[in-house]
This record gives sequence, structure tokens and C-alpha cells, in this order.
Amino acid sequence: MPLRVPPEEESGMNLTPMIDVVMLLNIFFMVGSRLVEPEKQYEINLPTVTDARPLTGLPDEIIVNVKDDGTIFVKGKQVEPDQLETNLKAAAKRYSDQIVRIRGDGEGPYQHVMSTLSLCQRAGITRIKLDARIEAPSAP
Repeated sequence: MPLRVPPEEESGMNLTPMIDVVMLLNIFFMVGSRLVEPEKQYEINLPTVTDARPLTGLPDEIIVNVKDDGTIFVKGKQVEPDQLETNLKAAAKRYSDQIVRIRGDGEGPYQHVMSTLSLCQRAGITRIKLDARIEAPSAP
């Protein structure tokens, strides 16, 4: 005759195999991962400096102001169109991604701005920005 176990003595689910699998996975991933960074595995004494700066920096944007009569100003000085083109060619040669901002007078003919834009393109400048002011909202 088979023995019956009373219901209060029946065990629930056995978690021991699941805990074993989780522990084995944990050990597998810990052993398989790299704990040493390759850049720091050699003993190197780095030199010290008092004032560290980058060797080269990005150049400033060249701001070209075009007045309503067509005169061109760069850094507060009036320049002729051929001189501007020469300066822009030199800047494009030094740094191929040179940015030029063209600020044209809103009251002047748009042809002056387009002529300046054409100078920039002939000089090899590809990053050109046209500046404008945001109009103040009108009061209701």
C-alpha cells in the first residue's frame, strides 16, 4: 500500500536547479568579460606641461558686411571685391570648411549680396550663411 504524504508536508517548487543555472551564467559572463582597459596596461610616465592648448583650433567665421551702396567691409575695414576674393581663396586653402557670414543691408539692392555670394563661390567657400534679423512681433 502506497504511503501518502499529508498536504501540509508537500514541498513547493524546487528552486535549487534554477539558482545553479543563474550562478553558472554569472560566472560565465564574469570570466568572459574584459576587466582590463588596453590603454592602461603599459607603464608610461607622461610628460607634464604648464599650459596645454590644442595645436590647431577651428578658425573664426569670416563676417562680410555689404552696405546698401555695395561697399564691402571685413573686420571693420573696407575691401575691394578682388581683394575679398583673394582673401577668401587664402582662407579656403588654409581650412576647407571655412564659414563665411554675409550680412547684407536690408534696404539695399539684393544684387550686391548676390555678387558677394558669387565671390565666395569662386573662392571655393562652400559653407556660406546669410544673416537676417528676426522681426519683432506686432502688438495686437
